[in-house]
Formats: sequence, C-alpha cells, structure tokens
Amino acid sequence: MATAKKTAPAKTPAKKTAAKKTAAKTTETEQSKAAAGQAKKHEPTHQEIAALAHKYSQERGHHHHGSHVEDWLRAERELRGH
Repeated sequence: MATAKKTAPAKTPAKKTAAKKTAAKTTETEQSKAAAGQAKKHEPTHQEIAALAHKYSQERGHHHHGSHVEDWLRAERELRGH
C-alpha cells in the first residue's frame, strides 16, 4: 500500500510578510504627515503680503495717509487665516 504524503500548507515567505508590514507602516506615516501638513497654516511670503496690501491700497484709491500699515496688517491677518 502506498503511503500518502502529507503536504504542509504553503507559507508566506518572511520577506514578503515583512515587506507588507513595512508598506503598511509607511502608508500610515505618510497619512499622518499629510494630516499634520493640512493642520499647519501657510506662512505667507513678504511678496504675498505686499501684493495684497497694495491691492487694498488701490481699492481705497491710495487715500488716507498712514493707511498702508493698516493695509499690511489686514493682508497678514487674511493670509495667515486669523
């Protein structure tokens, strides 16, 4: 009588399993970084603030001596999301 040979279930090689775990951790880390990046406010450049402040000044018709400081502060607040 022939003896039936038992076959062990196929195992996933350790390298593939480790690679899957590493890929999952990488994805989680990237998602965490993306979420943190969304929470950060954009820090406007000097040029961005100046351009918006100039726009406000133009809208006023360049009247009112000293209003350029108010225009600048308004532009900063708006661009920083405050």
